[in-house]
Amino acid sequence: MKKIVLLCASGMSTSMLVKKMKEAAAADNYDCSIDAFSASEAATKAADADCVLLGPQIRFQKNKIAEQLPGIPVDAIDMRMYGRMDGKGTLDFARKLMKD
Repeated sequence: MKKIVLLCASGMSTSMLVKKMKEAAAADNYDCSIDAFSASEAATKAADADCVLLGPQIRFQKNKIAEQLPGIPVDAIDMRMYGRMDGKGTLDFARKLMKD
């Protein structure tokens, strides 16, 4: 089972996207866990993740977060995809990031 972690300023806005991503994963019969946390929790909550997606509002923290999580792919979610709360598109982006 793959573990996907979304990070944002407080973990609130990404919670809505997590719900949409879980729906997309269920529709695809894709076995994964998807959770959202505050960026300040990256080192503890995402240390065992298969990939980490950042909300667009914290994309400037990408290098800092990647340094805290060596070996884990980290990237920012596209602003348009995030704004549309595109669960399927974001899940596909995560799978591509994990080379899954």
